[in-house]
Amino acid sequence: MLTELKQDAEQRMHKAVEALRHELSKLRTGRAHPSLLEQIKVDYYGTDTPLNRVATISASDARTLSITPWEKKLVATIEKAILNSGLGLNPTTAGEIIRVPMPALTEERRRELIKVVRQEGEAAKVSIRNVRRDVLADIKELLKEKEITEDEDRRAQEEVQKITDKNIADVDKVLAAKEKDMLEI
Repeated sequence: MLTELKQDAEQRMHKAVEALRHELSKLRTGRAHPSLLEQIKVDYYGTDTPLNRVATISASDARTLSITPWEKKLVATIEKAILNSGLGLNPTTAGEIIRVPMPALTEERRRELIKVVRQEGEAAKVSIRNVRRDVLADIKELLKEKEITEDEDRRAQEEVQKITDKNIADVDKVLAAKEKDMLEI
């Protein structure tokens, strides 16, 4: 029972770290990366569809993304969706290919993005701590119902804390890497 609780805690905490990585991959760093456009929704036959499901997105160089729609008539719709996305991008169309140059980030914008990165990191840490709280409550419940001894309770709490510390350290590493990436010119 305790091993199941610890495994569940580890999985849920790991998912919080992975969710943070996924969210941070969407933040612009000045370099072209296809994941920057994945969350953009395109009107595809009356349905809002993610861009990566109606077109191929690739990085043609360090500062330019290329989008090749699977249907020729989607070019204008995709271009409009990118303009309205709020990412500050200006796509240009060359026949059936849409090119999206990535503008250089100003120092002020980089600082704002770092604040956003830190907020995302803090949200991930809160999520990890919530998992710890839930698991510790379950362990206390087992102790209360006399399904485990006090020694097992103490050991399990220490192990859950170690798992929590490891995942919070992982969040810190992810944040440090993203901040370093954002400050590069």
